[in-house]
Amino acid sequence: ETPILLMGYYNMIYQRGAQKFCADAAAAGVDGFIIVDLPPEEADQLKPHAEANGLDTVLLTAPTTDTKRLPAILEFASGFLYFVSVLGITGTKSSTADAIQGHVSRLRAQTKLPIGVGFGIRTPDQAAAVARIADAAVVGSAIVERVKAGLDDKGAPKPDLLPGVFSYIRALSEGVRGARRG
Repeated sequence: ETPILLMGYYNMIYQRGAQKFCADAAAAGVDGFIIVDLPPEEADQLKPHAEANGLDTVLLTAPTTDTKRLPAILEFASGFLYFVSVLGITGTKSSTADAIQGHVSRLRAQTKLPIGVGFGIRTPDQAAAVARIADAAVVGSAIVERVKAGLDDKGAPKPDLLPGVFSYIRALSEGVRGARRG
């Protein structure tokens, strides 16, 4: 029941060929893609093959996405719209709830797609704040950091790796669910 999205760069699709990649991804149970470097001007290379295989193409918007560029992004976006809440490298800083609210309101005025907000969400309180504004809080780097911390010097998992990661995810989930309940 939980959708599976592949997140990465277009080169892996390009190397295999968009038609074959989409067919193989669908056959493997993938539901869509978040291709972080695929601009809307080139999304027509992927979108027809994704649609033919029932796959969503989640495109990114940022605080710098202006009203002139947004329609081009929305033309190719499906599944949901991913709002990158801060400029820069993921996991290095966070945006304010007020700033996120302003951007999400602007996006909602242009699309009926659900909006997920990511970059800089590290705590249950931050996830809850985003859940009050958007349809989803996307947490990636903070989970990756916990996985790395759960590995020994040789890269093998320590005994507390999975319990630690699951505990963190549970705390994030409780924050979001608490915000949704009111």
